[in-house]
Amino acid sequence: MKKVLALGASNSSKSINTLFATYAANQIEDATVITANWEDLILPLYSPDLEASNGIPENVHYFKNLIQSVDAIVLSLAEYNGMPSAAFKNLWDWTSRIDMKFWANKPMLLMAASPGGRGGASVLGLIGNLMPHLGGNVIAQFSLPSFGANFQEGRLIDKTLQEDLGSKIKQFEAAL
Repeated sequence: MKKVLALGASNSSKSINTLFATYAANQIEDATVITANWEDLILPLYSPDLEASNGIPENVHYFKNLIQSVDAIVLSLAEYNGMPSAAFKNLWDWTSRIDMKFWANKPMLLMAASPGGRGGASVLGLIGNLMPHLGGNVIAQFSLPSFGANFQEGRLIDKTLQEDLGSKIKQFEAAL
């Protein structure tokens, strides 16, 4: 059985991206899903001075070890003004100080969900282009627009989106 990390790239306790990443990861056959908890990832804002004086926080090592412990990653990005959340970017900055290729070439289903009609398209494109530089092995990408209208009662309700996500998950499963 494969171990899959589900990570919503927002530290909101009501993150639609954590909900969506966990949902998608649970659609993968023969997988044990581990959902990252942002309470375990609280970090000070990255600064070279802070790193020099205090070293790398233990939470960053925890996250790096979490990545190492799984076979694959389902990452759903939050989009704040066209960019990734500050919490995710900060985690990214800290973790890259341990290993620039910290995603460790793990197969990745990269997604974004947003309440708006573009479905996080800007952040999905931006992070999708950067992932290879940090060891990200993006197998498939999926964007979920209008989250509140398309995801209800814990599932996708739009048939076209269901089929598209199902296709991306099959593509992702083939890489595991």
